[in-house]
Amino acid sequence: MRAAALCVAVVLATATGASAQVPSAEARQLSRENPDLVRQRLLQSGLSERQIRDRLRASGLSPDALDQFFSYDSLEAASPFDSNAMTALEALGIGVQTADGFEVVPVEAGMQLRGARREILVNGLPIFGLDVFTRASSLFQPLLSGPVPDSYLIGPGDQLVLIITGEVELAHELVVTREGFLLVPDVGRISVANLTMADLRILLRDRLADSYSGITRGTTSVDVTITELRTIQIYVTGEVAQAGAYQLASVATVTNALYAAGGPTVLGSLREIKLRRGRSGDEVSLDLYPYLLDGDVSGDVILEQGDVVFVPLRGRQVQLRGSVGRPALYELDADDDLIDVLSEAQGFAPEANRQRMTIHRVVRPSDRGPGSSDRIAIDLGLTPSKDPGEPGHVGGVLIPPVGLQDGDSIVVDQVADLRDSYYVSIVGMVSAPDTLPWREGMTLRDLMLLARGPTVGADLREAQVSRLPDERRLGELADALMVPLDSSYLSQRTPDGQYVGPPGVAFPPAGTSPEFILQPFDQVLILRQPEFEMPQSVEITGEVSVPGDYTLLTKNDRVADLIARANGLLDTAYLEGARFFRQQDDLGRINVDIPTALDDRTGEANIILQPGDSLHIPEYSPTVVIEGAVNSPVTVLFREGADLNYYLANAGGYRNDADKGRVSVRYADGLARTRSKFLFWSSYPAPGPGSVVSVPLKDPLNRLDTIGLVTNLVGILSSLTTVILVLVR
Repeated sequence: MRAAALCVAVVLATATGASAQVPSAEARQLSRENPDLVRQRLLQSGLSERQIRDRLRASGLSPDALDQFFSYDSLEAASPFDSNAMTALEALGIGVQTADGFEVVPVEAGMQLRGARREILVNGLPIFGLDVFTRASSLFQPLLSGPVPDSYLIGPGDQLVLIITGEVELAHELVVTREGFLLVPDVGRISVANLTMADLRILLRDRLADSYSGITRGTTSVDVTITELRTIQIYVTGEVAQAGAYQLASVATVTNALYAAGGPTVLGSLREIKLRRGRSGDEVSLDLYPYLLDGDVSGDVILEQGDVVFVPLRGRQVQLRGSVGRPALYELDADDDLIDVLSEAQGFAPEANRQRMTIHRVVRPSDRGPGSSDRIAIDLGLTPSKDPGEPGHVGGVLIPPVGLQDGDSIVVDQVADLRDSYYVSIVGMVSAPDTLPWREGMTLRDLMLLARGPTVGADLREAQVSRLPDERRLGELADALMVPLDSSYLSQRTPDGQYVGPPGVAFPPAGTSPEFILQPFDQVLILRQPEFEMPQSVEITGEVSVPGDYTLLTKNDRVADLIARANGLLDTAYLEGARFFRQQDDLGRINVDIPTALDDRTGEANIILQPGDSLHIPEYSPTVVIEGAVNSPVTVLFREGADLNYYLANAGGYRNDADKGRVSVRYADGLARTRSKFLFWSSYPAPGPGSVVSVPLKDPLNRLDTIGLVTNLVGILSSLTTVILVLVR
């Protein structure tokens, strides 16, 4: 706490022009005990390290004056405050609140970042306009660059530049003294306090004309501008987040003061902000709604030294919920009614139900009677209107002029969801199956158009319509109706106006089916033509006369038919190595005996083809590849009748790390085989043309622990010997 207080003292002393020196012992204690307090203030300024250095450099200060507070790592080694650090804090306008509520506000242009207040919700709704003050960017200062308006009042502390050009070329930097005077060289003391900028120009021209005759002749001109504005002390009190005294730029307004104080609280008013002049005692009221709704700042007032901005308790407040542009809590002006509140909320949302709305109200105690409820609901019917000039016109309806009470809750309902209103649905062979709103007189043809017409393969002889039953005594859920259709439901036409579709079943001619009127909740199913399928293809590659993709002609096309359509096999074809793949259901390779399929076209080997099947017939390769854990991996010519040992011998035999029990042979057709065992006998597969023999390595985790086995056997034998000796004795 003492460290925080000392930091406050340092910053305030610097900001007010007091001595910047702090007793060295206390300064060292501050930087040692709580340097993080200064770092926190730097972070809350919203400036990056680079921006801080740039601003210090622009102010003529050392850019590294505050480097000790930029990271936590350097806080432990932070050096005591010195005049450079304190001057840097002053340049940045870093200030903290004191016990008496006084805060130094940085006199800078534009928007400053401060700690954000969390958005406040009341009954689940935000208070309209309050979020402007609760966002992270909650401190606005007046723009200090550029000329001040002619109505600006000159006061003590303003710094000016007086420029005389023409017959004489002079420039004087002037400061308005505490007594309100300017000391102009060769002219003397001029009283300027409370003069407007326009009056000051006239006065200086008149006084300087006595010393410079060229001003009267028009050969010399006089101009005066403000180079640095003074600060004023004002007070913000009432229902604000941080009441207290603030130093602001002399061009600050009531709105600037509210931003500096964090804005009104949830109990504060946004419609009747009071400004009490410290000099004259006059009182001015400010309504923030024009600023919040339309950006209108014409009612904002420039502050003066000693002014008090007071935020009273809010007046009448109503809740606006539901389908409106901006649901929120709105404070009412004296003459506001329901129409005004809807307009402030940007009217109805697109999905709003504009037939009725409801006002929920707590009855005044004077209006309550015996047995009556404390709450009532007022149902308001809305009248459609196309004339925006009619009184009460909002969003295409007329709003009755209903007076509102404090605490009223206005609810605008949303139009019913599609599933909660009348609808129809269409599924099956249509381009866009969907559930759509029903309307009076809607036909099946209308629904088909909304579904973007039938797809290829649709059966347009009749459609199935499921309808809610008239009777439910026997548990009926729906009635199934078969509705006749015709070719006019097709979406494609020839140039001569004829409806066209894919070959298939014959549809009735256009105009032969009557229009079918839909009822709410009808479900339409457009059926598929019997046995209708789009053309599908299979693929054959390798040693055939004409490889490529072939369209299936029937549902019974087989492997032998596909080879025949490819003009048969080449002399180099190796049927035993053929590979057949099935894409359907991701089955992958299927072991098909192609030679048997060609010999017996009605047998099981000659399987029926499915869309996406592929057959590859390789070229005959009289080689066998030996790879893996052999001494010399090699490719050996196939030898009829040779066994596995023959090929392994050609590869130099097994290596020491070979796993002989897991040797495998992968044949040209993709089939793989390994050693087969029966009791004490083992047999190994014999390689064929195009085979690959793979010898894997031993698994190091499965090696036999010989030393451990011998040790265990010795232990067991020793135990047995001991038992035998005991029995013999």
